[in-house]
Order: sequence, then C-alpha cells, then structure tokens
Amino acid sequence: MMTRRHFPFFFVLLMLLAACSDDETFSSSPSDRLSFSTDTVRLDTMFSGTPSPTYTFWVHNTTSKGLRMSNVRLERGNQSGFRVNVDGTFLDPIATGLEIRHGDSLRVFVEATTLLQNSATPQLVEDNLIFALESGIEQKVNLRTYSWDAEKIGTLRISRDTTIQSAIPLVVFDSIIVEQGATLTISDTQLFFHDKAGIRVSGTITAQRCLFRGDRLDHMFDYLPYDRISGQWGGIVISSPPGNINSFTDCDIRNATDAVVCDSAAVAFTRCTIHNSRGYGVKAANATMSFYNCIMSNSMNDCLAIDGGTILIDHCTLAQFYPFKADRGVALRFTNGCADMLLKCVNTLVTGYADDVIMGDAADTARVFDYYLADCILRTIPVEDTLRCERVVWETAQDSVQATKHFKTIDETNFIYDFTIDSISPAIKADAGARLEKQ
Repeated sequence: MMTRRHFPFFFVLLMLLAACSDDETFSSSPSDRLSFSTDTVRLDTMFSGTPSPTYTFWVHNTTSKGLRMSNVRLERGNQSGFRVNVDGTFLDPIATGLEIRHGDSLRVFVEATTLLQNSATPQLVEDNLIFALESGIEQKVNLRTYSWDAEKIGTLRISRDTTIQSAIPLVVFDSIIVEQGATLTISDTQLFFHDKAGIRVSGTITAQRCLFRGDRLDHMFDYLPYDRISGQWGGIVISSPPGNINSFTDCDIRNATDAVVCDSAAVAFTRCTIHNSRGYGVKAANATMSFYNCIMSNSMNDCLAIDGGTILIDHCTLAQFYPFKADRGVALRFTNGCADMLLKCVNTLVTGYADDVIMGDAADTARVFDYYLADCILRTIPVEDTLRCERVVWETAQDSVQATKHFKTIDETNFIYDFTIDSISPAIKADAGARLEKQ
C-alpha cells in the first residue's frame, strides 16, 4: 500500500520520466521551412552614429517537425551597423545551434547604429538576416533603415557674433546659449533638440528658413511618428534687452514644451509656423512682438498668450485644436497684468474646438488695456465696440463653415494638420488667416 508521504517522490519521478520521453523529431527536408511575421524590418530614419530603438519580429515553425538552423547570420557581417538577438542569442555576427520545435516561435530583436554616410540627405542602409537550415535551405529577412549624417552638439555658448548654416542637421543634446552682447544668426539649417534641450537668448537671435523640432525620428506607434507628439524639447526662451531686435523668418517651430517664451524683448515673426506645443505656443510678457503671415496652432495651454507689451498680429491663423488634452487653453489670451498692453490684430483667423477661444482681461485697471481688431474672423463672444472692432465676423458653432472646416486637412485620428485655408472658407473672401508661401 502506498502511504501518503511517498506521493511527492512518485510525482517528481513521473515528471522526470515525461521530460525524458521527448519524441520531437527534426526535419532535414527542403520543403519544411520557417515562416516570418514580416519579410522586411523597416527601422525609422536615424542619425548616423546614434543607436536606434529596438524593433522585433517573430519566426514561426508551422511544420509538423522541429527545424534546426546550422547558422543565423547577417549577410554583410558586422559592416552594416545592425545588431541582432535571436531569442536571447546575440549574433556576433553569427549564431549556431539554434532550433525551433514544431508549433513554436522565436522572437528576434533588431537594433542599428549606422556609420557616417558622407551625404547631406538620408541614405538607405540595408542588410539581410539569413536563416540557414540543416536542409541547406537559406531564408532571408531584409533589414533596412535610412541613415542621416548630423553634427552633434552638447552645450553651445555663443559669446560673440556667430553664423550657423549647415547642410546637415544639428542635433542639440543640451542647449544653445546666446550671451548678452552676442548675435546668433542661423539660416537654412535644421535643428533637432534632445528632450529638454533648447535655445536661451540673452543677446540676439536671427533665424531664416530654419526648422526647430525634437530629435526623435522614430515612431511611437506604426501610424504615429514622434514628430506629431508634443513636448519633445525645451523650446526657445528670449530675454534680450529691449533694444535688441530678434527675428524669425520662414521658420518652423514644432513639438516643443513652451515653443517660444519672450520676456521684455522685441521679436518679429514672419511666415512662421509654431505648432503642437505641450505648454504655450508663444508666451510673452511686456514684449514688443509682431506676427505677419504666421500660424500658431495646437497648444496644450494657449497658442498665443500676451501679458502686457505692444503686439501686432497681421494675416495670421490662430487655431486651437490640441488633440492630447480636452482641457486645453485658448487660441488667443491677452491681459495687462505686468505692463500696459497695446494689441492690434488685423486680417486674422482665430478659431478652435471651443465656442470661445479668445480671452481678453483687463487684470490691472491702473494700466492701459487697449486693443483693435479689424477684418478678422473670431470665434468668441461678440464685442459691441465699433471703435475697437471693425468689420469683424464673429464665428459660431452654427456656421456652415467653422472651426476645422476652414482648413485643408484636419486628421484627428493620425494627428495630421494642414492649416492652409480651404477654398470653401469665408477667410478666403475676407482676406483673413495666414497664406504661408515660403520665400
């Protein structure tokens, strides 16, 4: 009779016998092959010399027998910059002795760090990952990415007049600091900023035909590149002495936290786009600013927030359709909390999701609070002041063309926005809104 205390021993013995009875057979037939979740692994565009994120795919054995691989290798060895791990085994640049039982799968991890391409444009880099079976059959998965040469910058201090013009992108890992008395001129250059990096201006900055954005070139999801995600970098802070004239012409400033913060400085924006900020688009205190033919759009806080100063807005579009938070700010906010405020806004379209996207408030009755709005389309509560508001169209939610319908493309699923004024918009007839034709 088997006593109760013997049961654990016999249970373990049965398990060991079951483990030893593995009758898996392995095929050497050329007709038995692996299958893959993809035949091509496409890595996102990446900067040369910078490690990519990790990409994965699956290798399946759907045959009735196990399959052994004599080797798994990269066709170009270690010359392409790809790094591969097959189910925990690194290719260096080859791995042997791998097997996959019938009905089982292996997960493959792919990364890359590409070499300099000696080109100003992204260049295709590719390799083949070869799975050589014992049968002699070789199967391939193509690995490809685009490698973009770039100059990498840590902290750049501008202490004397300096001009930057670069055919290849600049990747800024810390900050560009323009010191008092110095002028930084940037033209025809793409600047990619890492995480909280940005530009801090105590002197003067002049930028023409430049792109300012975050440095993530990859995707958060297949349909969503990081370039469409706000808060990728720290933005531009300008605190120049009032006599310094800063300017941005034909520039694109996007996916920052606070894109532009201006404290008691003078800045002119011409034909610029300031888009997709996790904080403010433009936040100005006691500043002298002009915006001509500009688009300020999609900010978690306000697209343009003014606290005192002298501001001109001419032929601009302020569009508040920030997609990542329902409790978003307004398109235009102006007050006189820190200084006298003089605002002139003409030939401009101001719209958004909310019924009221403009907030004006005389916070300090002892200071000047003066504004003039003319030939504009404004989505806000109508103001019965014919001296301050002339030929203004007050947009409402009942208008046949209003909010998103003014624009060429508002794709709220994939976060694609083209704020070109559509031909059906009344802004065309009213000559309101930005007409961004780059010079």
